[in-house]
Amino acid sequence: MADPIAPAPTTTATATPARARADRTPWGWWVAWAWLGTVVLAAVFAPVLPLWDPDVPDYTNVASGITPQHWLGGDTLGRDTFSRVVHGARASLLVGLCAVLLGAVVGGTLGMLAGYFGGRTERVLALVTDVVLAFPGLVLIIALVAILGASLTNLILGLAILSVPTFIRLSRAATLVVAQREFVLAARAYGCRPMRIILREIAPNVVLPVAAYGFIMVGLFIVVEGSLSFLGLGIPPPTPSWGGMIAAGRVELLTYPHISLFPAAVMFLTVLSINYVGERTRKRFEVKESNL
Repeated sequence: MADPIAPAPTTTATATPARARADRTPWGWWVAWAWLGTVVLAAVFAPVLPLWDPDVPDYTNVASGITPQHWLGGDTLGRDTFSRVVHGARASLLVGLCAVLLGAVVGGTLGMLAGYFGGRTERVLALVTDVVLAFPGLVLIIALVAILGASLTNLILGLAILSVPTFIRLSRAATLVVAQREFVLAARAYGCRPMRIILREIAPNVVLPVAAYGFIMVGLFIVVEGSLSFLGLGIPPPTPSWGGMIAAGRVELLTYPHISLFPAAVMFLTVLSINYVGERTRKRFEVKESNL
């Protein structure tokens, strides 16, 4: 007869391997990081790489296919497509990173102030956020380009303005949660100044969710930059950008599809890798917070 007070058998032996498989980093994570690292390194070292000049036409290479000298062929002016894709990564990544960084700093700061102080500060920022969100983003970019002209700086500024309300809401929501934790309440009871509490206690806990979301926003802004360049509202030629290269090949899309296909494929793989890494990072932060 079994002992009635014997402990019930545990399932640790079967649960541990399953948990290990769930926590195991998938191979797609490493593939995505490898691709992003390659694109970033190529963009950073593009001026010193042994590439063809991206702005000098070669009339013997007009709309040519893949050759040993030109790995991705040439565009409608004979410029080397591979060199323009590498140099175009500099512009596309710069737009995505700078716009998100500027929007995250401004929006994150305003969101923390609104979430911590509340009252009139929160109401004013909520009104400004609703106004900006209600304004069509494309119309704002068109107005900015019409007034200031099409340039890399103006494009970054316009995208940053569009991202500020989103980061305000995100950081405000995170601040409302963090502000109720014990270490913040203890700092208040100890008599610490509000700005010290925000900088020392709240900001380090708000940075992680904002950074995880900002990583995904980088991919979104790369697509937005490509769309605006395709419409002629982005980076003006002859500066290479992925969207501009896709737009330049649309006239010969049926005859020479590779002119637009190669930069579109690079943009697709880059944005896919950014979204995959950003989503995995966001999930990891959620798991860590749920285990607290």
